[in-house]
Amino acid sequence: MKKTYLLSVFLTGLLSACQPKKSAVVFQTDFGLKDGAVSAMKGVATGVDAGLKLYDLTHEIPPYNIWEAAYRLEQTAPYWPAGTVFVSVIDPGVGTSRKSVVLKTKTGHYFVTPDNGTLTLISESLGIESVREIDEELNRRKNSQASYTFHGRDVYAYTGARLAAGVISFEQVGKQLPASVVTLPYQKPVLRGDSILGNIPILDVQYGNVWTNINDSIFKLLHVEPKEKLKIKINKNGLPVFDQDIEFVNTFGDVPEGKPLAYMNSLMNFSLAINRGNMADSFDINSGAEWNIVVKRKKPN
Repeated sequence: MKKTYLLSVFLTGLLSACQPKKSAVVFQTDFGLKDGAVSAMKGVATGVDAGLKLYDLTHEIPPYNIWEAAYRLEQTAPYWPAGTVFVSVIDPGVGTSRKSVVLKTKTGHYFVTPDNGTLTLISESLGIESVREIDEELNRRKNSQASYTFHGRDVYAYTGARLAAGVISFEQVGKQLPASVVTLPYQKPVLRGDSILGNIPILDVQYGNVWTNINDSIFKLLHVEPKEKLKIKINKNGLPVFDQDIEFVNTFGDVPEGKPLAYMNSLMNFSLAINRGNMADSFDINSGAEWNIVVKRKKPN
């Protein structure tokens, strides 16, 4: 009896070890949730393997906003384990000659997406291990060749699910491409004298806080003291939008209600806000590759 039990345990363990390890699939789109598009993608993934774990990053990317898609991937991906498969579909060029790719980062994450700029920030922050073009002869939902406008369902969800389930290996995605992707130009953070130039990649959409790409490491180079006022200038396409002196503090309640403040956000990036107010709406500030900021220390170093 005992030998039979031990043999059963051994065989169960052996069978489990022989099965391909499944990874999570995380979806991002600009589809919204008003119709069945996202559900259709998840249905395709479930049809590949009903045991896959499917999650949502967001489906509220503004329509066609490739830049915001790039930012949300970078904001989220580092917190997911290696092997996670991200399916990101912001695809205004659907059905055209833009490439459909899977990027494997040096951290072991996978990104299934059109190569249209969506991978701009991830390729920089997590590094490019390899890029493969999806072979749609092999990795496309059956009988979907006549459909040209929903590659998110027919190509990306299907390929991402097959990769996450271990039905295909990364090498079976398709031919290997040069280790580069289409990127969108933007102002990287740089120290110039007593100022830092940077970009406003995104807004904290719930509260209207203005987030920048100036991280804690480069901001520390200014040697800013608590409660010190900084000169903040914001430009869109080189044209001035905002020019004020704002106090740098630790958190919102360090200034009176309704007053602007500068602080480090939860990602440890320099940001602007109004205590219990909406900074973006109050000053007509938005975000994107064309929105830049200059942070200047008024005191001498």
